[in-house]
Amino acid sequence: MKKKNTKLILGIVIIIAAVVYLIASSTLSQSQYFLTVEELQSNQAEYVGKNVRMSGVVLGDTIAYDPQTLELTFQVAQIPGDHRVIEQMGGMSVVLAQAAQDPTLPKMAIHYVGPRPDLLKDEAQAIITGSLDENGVFQASELLLKCPSKYQSELPDQSQ
Repeated sequence: MKKKNTKLILGIVIIIAAVVYLIASSTLSQSQYFLTVEELQSNQAEYVGKNVRMSGVVLGDTIAYDPQTLELTFQVAQIPGDHRVIEQMGGMSVVLAQAAQDPTLPKMAIHYVGPRPDLLKDEAQAIITGSLDENGVFQASELLLKCPSKYQSELPDQSQ
């Protein structure tokens, strides 16, 4: 009877260990770095070819789109990665507006192939997934854009 219980306990332990291993390995392989423009540029060699996620503010005058080839290029400028800093600076809408107007902030070129997103415009927050190429251009595989008006606490009165 004791031998049967020992085999049962050993079997359960092996199954639990296998499940924990599968969960851990799956989580680690799916994880992505979330970086600012400055972090990505300062460690450029480390991130070439790696799947990462970055955030920045879209610089509207740099947007170029070719509807024939679906190639989209634009630049993003540095915004803080810490939400506490963003709140101290006056909120996301203020940070996006200031970053879009500050020529001293680090900037990065983005290349994306696909339909042009409707929310792609000046001062939109871009959260971009992709990889950095050898030339320092971020090759985007996924774009998530947040309109700057989303961050305004009060919208202006609309006439009827």
